[in-house]
Amino acid sequence: MTMSDDAQHRMEAYLGRLRQRLRGLNDHDAREIVEELRSHIKDKAGASGEVSSVGVDAALAALGSPEELASQYMTDHLLARAEVSRSPVRILESLFRWASLSLAGFLVLLTSLVGYFLGIVFILVAALKSFHPRTAGVWVLPDGADEFMISIRLGFGTAPPAGKEVLGWWIIPIGVGAGCALVMLTTRFAIWCVRQYRTSRALPPC
Repeated sequence: MTMSDDAQHRMEAYLGRLRQRLRGLNDHDAREIVEELRSHIKDKAGASGEVSSVGVDAALAALGSPEELASQYMTDHLLARAEVSRSPVRILESLFRWASLSLAGFLVLLTSLVGYFLGIVFILVAALKSFHPRTAGVWVLPDGADEFMISIRLGFGTAPPAGKEVLGWWIIPIGVGAGCALVMLTTRFAIWCVRQYRTSRALPPC
């Protein structure tokens, strides 16, 4: 398959810009991406047997800008690491990156933040109950006429004068169980969303 000098120049210029944006990846992964994309571009542009400038331009246009494509590869790399590690910290790191690219990523990030936050709060309440037995726990507080609100308190400060702590020492097993369950379910939810996204957004030439 022959390629004109102009077509070669256009392709290498694109791949050079892409390579610069892949600095967050190790050299082996970055080289592999560039080489696979080079083959992908040649295959797409050389359908007629000759790789022309017009064919290369069409193939590059289908890929999008090298900056956008590199950002997608970086995000996919982070999501793949999060999927394998199952670490909440790594998952949130990858979700922040995903959220910068799409509304779906933002919604998954927001849901995951809420889930992790509530899980940590329940665990903290259970852990602090022994240190603040009179104030830490789940409280029912009056909120206007015949209305009440639920408040989860970590125990700092004084007890609400008109409130009632409803779980007592049961908050320890319930808080630990509910908190761990929320963290686990949030992790599974985030990983499921990551898998769906990576499947639907398979990057060229994968």
